[in-house]
Amino acid sequence: MPDQAATGHTKTGALAGIRILDLTSVVFGPYATQMLGDMGADIIKIESPEGDVMRAASPARHPGMGAVYLNSNRNKRSIVLDLKQQAARDVLIRLVSTADVFVHSMRPQAMTKLRLDYETLKRANPEIIHCSAWGYGSGGPYADKPAYDDIIQAMSGAADLTRRQGLTEEPAFVPAILADKTAGLHVAIALLTAIVHKVRTGRGQSVEVPMFESLASFMLVEHLAGAVFEPAEGPMGYQRLLAPHRKPYRTADGYITVLPYTTKQWRSFFTLANRPEMLDDPRVNDAGLRSRVIGELYQMVAEIMPSRTSADWLEALEQADIPAMPVNSLEDVLADRHLAETGFFREYDHPSEGRIRTPAPPMRFSDSPATIRKGAPRLGEDSRTVLAEAGYSAAEIAGLIDSGAVRRAE
Repeated sequence: MPDQAATGHTKTGALAGIRILDLTSVVFGPYATQMLGDMGADIIKIESPEGDVMRAASPARHPGMGAVYLNSNRNKRSIVLDLKQQAARDVLIRLVSTADVFVHSMRPQAMTKLRLDYETLKRANPEIIHCSAWGYGSGGPYADKPAYDDIIQAMSGAADLTRRQGLTEEPAFVPAILADKTAGLHVAIALLTAIVHKVRTGRGQSVEVPMFESLASFMLVEHLAGAVFEPAEGPMGYQRLLAPHRKPYRTADGYITVLPYTTKQWRSFFTLANRPEMLDDPRVNDAGLRSRVIGELYQMVAEIMPSRTSADWLEALEQADIPAMPVNSLEDVLADRHLAETGFFREYDHPSEGRIRTPAPPMRFSDSPATIRKGAPRLGEDSRTVLAEAGYSAAEIAGLIDSGAVRRAE
């Protein structure tokens, strides 16, 4: 399974030698730390005796090893600490003294209760990077509220978009873990920034990445729209994206997606569609006007597309250099020939779960490759190893396990 054995290369990821203590769960934090693990960082996943709740999400071959968990926790080691016990907290403090980064996803009051705030951990390691990946920014009225993906989709305006577009009468969630993964990207970027700062200055720092603010920022790049200006120059919501006919188009035998974008592409499309009268239409030739009435043009596309089969359209549109592709099902993505040829999906033998498929890291580096070196760990499978690396003797490790402060995989 290790990429180095499979490819013969011996280069290491850019983050090799960086140790990250990962006290996050679900997808928000684990997705971020998995990316850093792919880039070579040593990720030590610190779990409660119950384990990351995402372990229980089906489907699964064995309890505690669900598919989403497997897909967001590779390249990590797992240690179980019962932080309600002082002995376990002492272990964590010792681990902090060996780490570059401590990242957690607990709410502020839980961190205060456990005394794992930045000021406390900085006493154990003055150079520690302490990252709080939580629901809402500190200092606001929502700071102590619980937050999950659905909650943040609702709060950020994401759930309002299909209603604004006229596709649904009621708000609707995007059927993907949108908030967790988007905010997880922000965590990864924030930690990389803090690591670079530490390498340059020798100083750690406190970092905060709230889900609500992360997804709101993500959504409002385009959907702040008229409210960018004060006073407003129109409504909120990017009108091109909210046009009712911006969607996959029905053809004579199925659906494809097509997106004429430039003036040249719109003129080429109407030429293919045998609509010569549109070639002199200002809605086609004036980019500013086109932006304001884009919904009218998308409606024309929707009316034209059923005149040919999907294959006919895709061939003609490709020849005209107009962006167009099939509409894939999830199963189609798994069988996509481009992804097959680029090695996007990797298969490997997991020690407990058997043959596993996972998307490879999508980034490519010529000199510091992202790699898959280890499958997602069983709960506590690395407890003994991590403790030994931290300087605990065999007798001390046995005592911690006997007391329940530390757990190991059965």
